[in-house]
Amino acid sequence: MSTGMDEARAKLLEYRASIDNLDAALIHILAERFRCTKAVGALKAANKMPAADPQREQQQIARLRRLADEAHLDPDFAEKILTFIAREVIRHHEAIAEERASAGN
Repeated sequence: MSTGMDEARAKLLEYRASIDNLDAALIHILAERFRCTKAVGALKAANKMPAADPQREQQQIARLRRLADEAHLDPDFAEKILTFIAREVIRHHEAIAEERASAGN
């Protein structure tokens, strides 16, 4: 095998190790984010507030699009991720509200 190919494979392993570490960090950050949004959902349910806040969602989309642009990340991609996360959060908030309502609180 050529030295060039060996160097390329070694570099590929380095890149993949970095990607694996970043993926692990993303999972931990998402877990922490969902712990926070769970608390928000409980607060909203306790105060009979709606699960969704479209104004907040639009503000977040605009803010994250700016951050993505500054980070040289495709803002459309960032918006898709945020939209997916927001839908999941709303689903969780609705479930929390339903549980609270069925418990009679």
